[in-house]
Amino acid sequence: MFYQLAAAAGFMLAGVLGCAAYFWGTSFVLDLIFPSKGKSGAVASRNLRITNAIRPWLFLAPALFALATYLIYPVFMSLWYSVHDRAGQNFVGVSNYAWMINDGEFRQSIYNNFLWLLVVPALATFFGLVIAALTDRIWWGNIAKTLIFMPMAISFVGAAVIWKFIYDFRPEGAEQIGLLNAIVVAFGAAPQAWITLPFWNNFFLMAILVWIQTGFAMVILSAALRGIPEETIEAAVIDGANGWQIFFKIMVPQIWGTIAVVWTTITILVLKVFDIVLAMTNGQWQSQVLANLMFDWMFRGGGDFGRGAAIAVVIMILVIPIMVWNIRNAAKEMKGH
Repeated sequence: MFYQLAAAAGFMLAGVLGCAAYFWGTSFVLDLIFPSKGKSGAVASRNLRITNAIRPWLFLAPALFALATYLIYPVFMSLWYSVHDRAGQNFVGVSNYAWMINDGEFRQSIYNNFLWLLVVPALATFFGLVIAALTDRIWWGNIAKTLIFMPMAISFVGAAVIWKFIYDFRPEGAEQIGLLNAIVVAFGAAPQAWITLPFWNNFFLMAILVWIQTGFAMVILSAALRGIPEETIEAAVIDGANGWQIFFKIMVPQIWGTIAVVWTTITILVLKVFDIVLAMTNGQWQSQVLANLMFDWMFRGGGDFGRGAAIAVVIMILVIPIMVWNIRNAAKEMKGH
């Protein structure tokens, strides 16, 4: 354990020092190529304009390289593999996409993803909004926010392990270590293997992501609520509006843009959900989702890069319109401020 922590600290330090060395080194080389000191006024001015134009791109270069390597290149390779066979060698046209349309497991995955899209963004945003409004009214609100935000610091796999103990099942008559079954047995009912119940197990898995993302929604929406002008609320109070009317008719409409950004951000995450399903059910008992199905086809059972890439393309097609809308809406929000 000590060696792992030491190695992690070493890599972090090396990364920080490497970034500092890169920024200092590139600036030094740029100033050597286009010096401004000791030059005439016209030359110095020209070199300063050139260095000022180039320097930001030098700082952006590592990020642009990483984006090109880990985002743009994989997109093109996914498109290429999606029209080739399982080994990625022979061109097969749209046969991988035709297979998807006729595959029952793919249709089940689409259906499950649709359920996740309906439930998770709505509940996470709603709970985040309610908690943000309530915690701003109590003296220990910041403590409550910290506790609710804490799941955001846990990996999805770690959260799945925690919730496995909540859903754990033991045969009837045995001591139940799962919290949910312990409560059920205490009320005299029979314990259930919750995550093996088709259809309903999707909602038990969704609860994990809602638990994680509520903290994210709460933080963003809390900041938006605090940005509402007090004058509008005071005017509503003077006009005789009650608390519910002030919240839903005065406050919510003023932060609707932020609500939409939070909703769509969680929606993008839901379309890519993978870790929770893999750790909890591995797609069994009709709980399969697109990302997990892609992983199964691409890296399991001998590996079929063509079908796996075709599923990845479908996920990308579903995510891109929401992502573009989200970015545009966020840009409008920034202009408004």
